[in-house]
Amino acid sequence: MSEPVRGPVREVAVVAFGQSEHVPDSAETSEVEMLMPVLHDVLAQTGLKARDIDFTCSGSSDYLAGRAFSFTMALDGVGAWPPIAESHVEMDGAWALYEAWVKILTGEADTALVYAYGKSSPGDLREVLTRQLDPYYVAPLWPDSVALAALQAQALIDTGITDARELAGIGARSRGGTDADPGRQVVGPLRTGDCPPVVDGAAAVILAAGDTARRLADRPAWIRGIDHRIEAHSLGVRDLTDSPSTRLAAERAGAFEAPVDTAELHAPFTSQEVVLRRALRLDAAGGTVRVNPSGGALAANPVMAAGLIRLGEAAAAIHRGASDRALAHATSGPCLQQNLVAVLEGER
Repeated sequence: MSEPVRGPVREVAVVAFGQSEHVPDSAETSEVEMLMPVLHDVLAQTGLKARDIDFTCSGSSDYLAGRAFSFTMALDGVGAWPPIAESHVEMDGAWALYEAWVKILTGEADTALVYAYGKSSPGDLREVLTRQLDPYYVAPLWPDSVALAALQAQALIDTGITDARELAGIGARSRGGTDADPGRQVVGPLRTGDCPPVVDGAAAVILAAGDTARRLADRPAWIRGIDHRIEAHSLGVRDLTDSPSTRLAAERAGAFEAPVDTAELHAPFTSQEVVLRRALRLDAAGGTVRVNPSGGALAANPVMAAGLIRLGEAAAAIHRGASDRALAHATSGPCLQQNLVAVLEGER
């Protein structure tokens, strides 16, 4: 049996990243109005026009919008005439980036525009997210996302992996403060400081291949590896204190082959950062890795865009010379059910 080919056959890089202001309520702003400034920003960073983009891919959720095929309305912000090559994933935008990356690897595109957006404010986000659960056994019980995260946090505390003091410190650090006051209890043991803010927002990145990337950016953030994996759908058969899918995705992406200096982790709850740091071996680095210098999802968590923002923030750190090798992580589903890991590097 022949050995599989390691690594991509083409070099692909993130050459631009932009995001909107994250606000608690955008009821008076449509998805198109939210997206257009972000799309114009990333195009301006590269000097490209919409017609220069070979492939466009987006990530969003019809459940948040409350209507089917809601993503087609957002295409007005991109401009669908002349006809464009376009795709969509009902996932966080990080998975849209993965699809665009594959498209470029196949040689069907040299440039790709990836964007994602979420408007959580119109409804009850905790109720909406129950629709991600097993429809036969779990979803009918209506356990919401915070209650499930609380089960995970309690399991970590019960096994001695973490404690309330460490969780409070993670929340304070993520929000740029030193006050470790965790706030009022939401679902024990989680308090307001352990939970993400409900905000609306959008983000976009541009990917490019090889010499095109070098022409469009002074310091492209090269995607050296990217992979995504999923846990068992049933929460009852999982060890909630560990994330084997994150570890496997990191291995396949090459994250353990050399040290990273920056890690952008999509951890909506403080307890989930603890799980991810252990799965990604960041605690073993002795504090040499900057974890979530952007603040992460605990600072702003626009659902369906927060994972793409983690990849964008990691890439932006490389663009401005603040990082040479960065790890980016995105998640979807309850208790870190689906996980994507990417490794990005500056030009050697």
